[in-house]
Amino acid sequence: MRSLFFYLLFVSFLTFGQEKVELPDTGISGVYEVMLGVEKADYAIKYFGEYGFTVVDSAKYSADQAYKLYGARSALKSYRLQNGDIDSHGLLRILVWEKHTSRGVGYTPPETIGQRMAVMRCEDIFRLYDTYQAAREAGEKWLPIEPIADDLFGLDDKKKDFFNRPVVVRETGIYGEFFNHVFFQRYGYHIPGYGTVGEHSTLRTSEFTHHDFIIKVDDIRSLNYLQTALGLRAEKEPEIDGDWLKGPKRVFQMMPGDSHWYWGFVSPNNICGKLKFFVPIGTKADRSDHQHPGALGITLHSFYTAKLDMVYKLVKADASLETTAIVKNEFGERSFVFSGPAGCFWQIIEKQSTKHQPLKELKFELVKE
Repeated sequence: MRSLFFYLLFVSFLTFGQEKVELPDTGISGVYEVMLGVEKADYAIKYFGEYGFTVVDSAKYSADQAYKLYGARSALKSYRLQNGDIDSHGLLRILVWEKHTSRGVGYTPPETIGQRMAVMRCEDIFRLYDTYQAAREAGEKWLPIEPIADDLFGLDDKKKDFFNRPVVVRETGIYGEFFNHVFFQRYGYHIPGYGTVGEHSTLRTSEFTHHDFIIKVDDIRSLNYLQTALGLRAEKEPEIDGDWLKGPKRVFQMMPGDSHWYWGFVSPNNICGKLKFFVPIGTKADRSDHQHPGALGITLHSFYTAKLDMVYKLVKADASLETTAIVKNEFGERSFVFSGPAGCFWQIIEKQSTKHQPLKELKFELVKE
């Protein structure tokens, strides 16, 4: 169980044993966009429209341009989608490749190496579960996991009865062929600025709040470049989670004896757009070779910063990272794409500001309901 204490570790230094790692002031955002390769833009736009996402921009890229930035020699049409007024994090970029390089990770069991999952807050998690269950029964490739409640933050530490109701979060995983979701619903508490649900969302869901990565690495500390090159903060040291934890056991469909390493990161400039990495211990299906730009599915994530040149120098200085040159992406934004030891791909975009001002301090507020 990850206690409230660890989610409040917003400090300028992270301690690994006796070693202190100073974080560079990169101005990096939380995850700005999930970047999703699809075959049919119309379907994807309609699908995410049910969750409150609307197209705010679109652009084209030639095959030569796409090859320089993404490594995929294919013409590209992109759509940027935003949920309500939240333009600082949690957006979606739909990538329609003229010739995609792979069908991607696709429909696979939970904790398949290479899976990416995007997380949203919701107001009726059972409605979503029932919707996907009905779609599955109609022959669509969805695997909905029955929602489970857990006290992830140590908030529910008093005797409970009808008048003193549980303070918990209920969550579910929805595994699909073209997208993997995690939904969560809060009971008895509120976190200002972490998942905004508006009237525009038919299914009463928020922007993407955080992101899960199923990866394979020899040493999970190889992700340390997220701190030293991007300036993200680790929540704490890596730890082992397993089937003894109710939430992960259900969402990841862990069998008896299953476990994984976990390490989470957050931007010092936004409580949202968090990254959560899971390294399964033991043998799991591995489709990571299909997880790259040019493929279908979630293949990249983007960040933005006003200090693009600084971040680029930090990335270039790390021998474990592979990066492109700085070029203008399909939206005319100065950017570059790089990848790390775990096979994750990132696009860093130069952006000076956003209309929505993200919160930097995580606060838990108990509510009577």
